[in-house]
Amino acid sequence: MTIQFGGLATGLDTSSIINQLMSLERQPITRLEADKTWLNNRLAAFTQLDSKLKSFADSIKNLNDADTLLKRSVKQSSEDYLSATVSSEALAGTSYQVEVVSLAQVQKSISATGFASKTSLSFGTGSLDLTIDGTSHSIDITADNGSLEGIMRAINDADLGVSAAIINDGSGSPYRLVLTGEDVGKTFSLGTSGLSGGTDTLGDFNVDDGSGTITNPPVQAATQAHIRVDTVDIYSSSNTLTEAIPGVTLDLLQAEVGKTTSLSISLDTKSIKSTIEAFAKGYNEVVSFVTGQSIINEKGGGVLGGDSGINSIKRHLQSMLTKPFANSGVFSSLSQLGFETQKDGTLKVNDTTLSAAVSNNLDSVVSLLTGENGKDGLIAEFQDYLQSMTNSSSGMLQGRKQSINNNIKRIDNQITNMETRLEKRQLTLESQFSAMETLVSGLNSQGSYLSQQMTILSNMMSGSN
Repeated sequence: MTIQFGGLATGLDTSSIINQLMSLERQPITRLEADKTWLNNRLAAFTQLDSKLKSFADSIKNLNDADTLLKRSVKQSSEDYLSATVSSEALAGTSYQVEVVSLAQVQKSISATGFASKTSLSFGTGSLDLTIDGTSHSIDITADNGSLEGIMRAINDADLGVSAAIINDGSGSPYRLVLTGEDVGKTFSLGTSGLSGGTDTLGDFNVDDGSGTITNPPVQAATQAHIRVDTVDIYSSSNTLTEAIPGVTLDLLQAEVGKTTSLSISLDTKSIKSTIEAFAKGYNEVVSFVTGQSIINEKGGGVLGGDSGINSIKRHLQSMLTKPFANSGVFSSLSQLGFETQKDGTLKVNDTTLSAAVSNNLDSVVSLLTGENGKDGLIAEFQDYLQSMTNSSSGMLQGRKQSINNNIKRIDNQITNMETRLEKRQLTLESQFSAMETLVSGLNSQGSYLSQQMTILSNMMSGSN
């Protein structure tokens, strides 16, 4: 690397002069880089707007669901015995008294005695008689599966609706067979008299010996769920009942005869209003963003200013607020539900107007927003428009993104070409100034030589006198 000292011959700061000249030459590149920054900021703003339009569409999707707009709430006097949830089919203004008499459960039986080994072939061969709800099934036990584990596998392989398992109770003979019914309310018994030749006896499960005495009765009996709703007995094979009360799902938790739970069903006005008010929030975020990106200090010139498509989105959304929408209800526009446009274009919800609409004409609110008779409502129109603007292939962002990226690419190419030219220009200037320094240095040397010669000549002439 060569170290250069500019201006040694001329006394000029040639390095500074070259830098200043190159700075002037770079001004077009500086302007291009500023344009590129502006385009990137513009692309970022379009991307943000696209995200806000999608969020707006997502925030109003529940407004297109009649069940959400007809939401009921339920109040329970106790949470100990059951849990109740309601749908839009529940009758608002009704109440019920529910008593949980018994829970649905499967039968469970455990062998009366334990065994020292679960793998020993000590139970002999023959067959087991598994009876389920009065129907008998024979299960073969061979010399290969005459152990406790073998009997367990044979019962499970039979796939008859009773599952078998082995537990360890920690005693000296810890292994015991556990039988569990797979269906609520179904009873079963297991007779083991068909086994012979073994040293261990499994014993019967829930078998009547003929005198009315049950051998090894279940530790948990099979029962259906039993409740009383306003004194009416209702039975179920599940602890979740969906038809005991119209539009109400009951999940049974605990049974206690004589204990009743009061259920009161009402219109969930607060939730319905909150769902409708979410429209204003999503709308305001879009409008405020468009306005904020279109102006600077309350004037024009924002990063999205002058874009006709952006202004079109804002105008279209505003027009949809007051545009009449034909339906059979008493409301034909969102403005009639209490949505009031402010000076800055945002919405404010008049709570008094909205409350009156929900309380007095909820069916008309639903007809306006969700539609009727198979026809889409006003919210579907908003969603369709928002989806068209955010479509990944034909939406607003896609078109703007392609145009901006093309311009950025063009600017990058211009900058690259100009940088190449400026590198050559700088080398030319450095060469020219270097040549000037060389020339001046030579002239300075010649001048110094001539001065010396003149001095010598002068001295010679003075000496001759």
